[in-house]
Amino acid sequence: MQSVPTLMGVAGDNAYWSIESSELLQRLGTSASGLASAEAASRLAKFGHNTLVSRSSTSALAVFVRQFRSPLVLILIFAAIVSVFVGEGQEAAIIGAIVLASCVLSFTQEYGASRAMAVLKQRISRKTAVLRDGLECSVDSDDIVPGDVVRLSAGNLIPVDGVILDARDFNVSEAVLTGETFPVVKAPGRSAPEAMVARRTNAVFTGTSVRSGTATVLAAATGASTEFASIAEALEQRIPETEFARGIRLFGYLMSEIMLAIVILVFFANLMLDRPLIESLLFSLALAVGLTPELLPAIISVTLSRGARTMAASGVIVRRLDAIENLGSMDLLCTDKTGTLTEGVIHLDGWFDVDGNPSTDVLRWARLNATLQTGLKNPLDEAIAGAQGEGATSNLFTKVDEIPYDFVRKRLSVVVRTKQGEDLLITKGAVQNVLEACRFVLTANGQEPLNDGHRKAIDEKFRRWSADGYRVLGLAIRRFESRNAFGRKDETDLAFAGFLLFLDPPKEGVRETLAALAHRGIAVKVISGDNRYVAAHLAEAVGLRADRIMTGEDLSKLTKSGLFARAQHTDLFVEIDPNQKERIIQAFRSRGHVVGYLGDGINDAPALHEADIGISVDTAVDVAREAADIILLKRDLGVLVRGVDDGRKTFANTMKYISITTSANFGNMISMAVASLFLPFLPLLAKQILLNNFLSDVPSLAIASDNVDSDQLRRPRRWDIRFVRRFMVSFGLVSSLFDFATFAFLLLFAHATAATFQTAWFTESLLTELAIVLIVRTHKAFWASRPSRLLAWLTLGVGAIAIVVPYAPFAAWFGFVPLPLSVLGGLIAITGFYLIVSEATKRWFFDHESHHRHRWQAMRIIGSGSKSRSAHPH
Repeated sequence: MQSVPTLMGVAGDNAYWSIESSELLQRLGTSASGLASAEAASRLAKFGHNTLVSRSSTSALAVFVRQFRSPLVLILIFAAIVSVFVGEGQEAAIIGAIVLASCVLSFTQEYGASRAMAVLKQRISRKTAVLRDGLECSVDSDDIVPGDVVRLSAGNLIPVDGVILDARDFNVSEAVLTGETFPVVKAPGRSAPEAMVARRTNAVFTGTSVRSGTATVLAAATGASTEFASIAEALEQRIPETEFARGIRLFGYLMSEIMLAIVILVFFANLMLDRPLIESLLFSLALAVGLTPELLPAIISVTLSRGARTMAASGVIVRRLDAIENLGSMDLLCTDKTGTLTEGVIHLDGWFDVDGNPSTDVLRWARLNATLQTGLKNPLDEAIAGAQGEGATSNLFTKVDEIPYDFVRKRLSVVVRTKQGEDLLITKGAVQNVLEACRFVLTANGQEPLNDGHRKAIDEKFRRWSADGYRVLGLAIRRFESRNAFGRKDETDLAFAGFLLFLDPPKEGVRETLAALAHRGIAVKVISGDNRYVAAHLAEAVGLRADRIMTGEDLSKLTKSGLFARAQHTDLFVEIDPNQKERIIQAFRSRGHVVGYLGDGINDAPALHEADIGISVDTAVDVAREAADIILLKRDLGVLVRGVDDGRKTFANTMKYISITTSANFGNMISMAVASLFLPFLPLLAKQILLNNFLSDVPSLAIASDNVDSDQLRRPRRWDIRFVRRFMVSFGLVSSLFDFATFAFLLLFAHATAATFQTAWFTESLLTELAIVLIVRTHKAFWASRPSRLLAWLTLGVGAIAIVVPYAPFAAWFGFVPLPLSVLGGLIAITGFYLIVSEATKRWFFDHESHHRHRWQAMRIIGSGSKSRSAHPH
């Protein structure tokens, strides 16, 4: 990507932050009204997309080449080359063909998954308001170019590096670049050429976010030319490793240790038995390949991408594939109430004066405030604008100024000028915060000083309406002589004018949805900025406990350990300061919960980052969407329930492949390793092992689409490496037991030659690996759980190939010979008996695991209770 020739992101005469905005506009060949669309398209072609990641990173060639990076694949290729040099050309060709076929299989799965994810991410691409052809329009953030004029407001992620042309109470969070916790005030002007990022008060930077206010910004640098790009490696925050990813990594370590031990032992043992070096090396490496779940990355990619596509069809877009596993593991959901427990369509139900009487003046002032403010868009203002009743006639008033909303003041003020030339400041916000700025009150008798009696009456009305489920805002005014500018200092000596009552009724069916979540082992906790009365009223209406409440004030008095102890026994967190949300999530995670957090506001980003699974909605502000792992296209917990089920299906199908690999594969490879030490010949040739491994992997490609039993969706499922180890040992021993029975049958009863032994053992080991697919894919009896049609047909097809291969014309290439019918019948009988014993072993194993889990949960509850009692001595 190229950068603008005259503007560099370094100190010096060309530092854009040190140039007057008029000159900068000229240098960039643009104007305050923005670029023409044709010019913007030309610059996009010249400078490239406004992104740090190349759009070609998922090209077919790149994905295909990536399949050959596996150390095992590279070792096999090296072994094939060595075979050519020692005159084993046919052996090398067969090994090369099988390796290539495996890589092609893996490529088709992974590339299809990556393309599917690219399509899904297009659906949630970030938009930015820019001026094009003199008009404000919305474009993809990736398509912004140097010279564009960008409009920013609270909640936006800043998409470019640039200078501020105009701003109003503009505060930016730059923690991602500077580490500074508090927002920085930004305004038009110039900064010194040598100024560091933190001191460029007239400039904004890619990746930072708008906390409050509005601004118009001239884009000076995009994509790889930005400050974010120049220090990306240093400031890139590693996404915490998910529990599932950690489990896969530990599983890889476990298999690598076993594989390494087997390869070294078998290789040197065969050399000591005076077997050929190349043959011993190929056999040892083939054993390693047979033991390794080399399709695991592709299986995970396919399973996750299929899960993502299924979830997208249900209205859930996955931004990070790993999050699907976490969604299935979630046992606690923290959410606000608006739009999830309630309809989310807020209605203005009343506008009352201080005495509690309907007031057209209050509605008129509220409508002026709501319709003329240009900062953070919110449903309350939309409800006011859409309310039925006598409103303000806009041509009677002229907007003079506004004081944007922020989360400290919790107020928004707009100043209008009347036809008489008087300026009227109208403030609305949380009742207590508006009262703090008031010195007077408007009563039927006119303006009076605000005294304790008035305050008590206002508080009583507020409590009564809140307890009835209304959200109540306060409204106040102040009159000024005409002037051009106003600021926060003018929000004093106001006259409290009245109340605005909003109603957001419980969502239809939400009680049933909460019951469905509880049935799946997911508890719901409400975290809300609303007052305790509104939250308790709603909780009772939707079937949640309303008696276990913690307020933001209570929380602020608790130590970290105190919060950890009390959070477990709290269902409603109310009157919560946005900065406290992250603490609540931390408290739940510290107790071992897998926590989901659903939020869509500016101050939800830290909590979304902290949660195991951050969930937002398509209409959320930029910072919330970018912090989330999952995006709901519809703000509905019912959609989330379906997403949880899809996540659990994805987890279950991924674990099926691991279970299959660690049962028959492990047992067969151990059996072959042991047999190679005692037989006068190799139990299987290297090319036969590779063919066996390739064919046994084919049905695994259908695992992503396999059916999942309903009992596996009833509770959160988490990765457990100790479970995998116990499973591998239990089923591996059964597999090896039948392998040795097969060896005994072939040697003692069939008196098999080396070629017959290898052919028979190839057939039997492949049949047992296919049989175990049907056994371990379900916790039920295998005949009681129907596999997907594709999995069933592939398993049957490969089973038929296993029996037919010894009689095929090309059988001699692999060293196979036709099997006598008596031998083939014996192998089928052994496989059938193996099926029965494996089914019995599964029953015993899962019964034992169930008792183990219940005992562990009981100990955990007892431990948790003792900790809780020690934290709350009475």
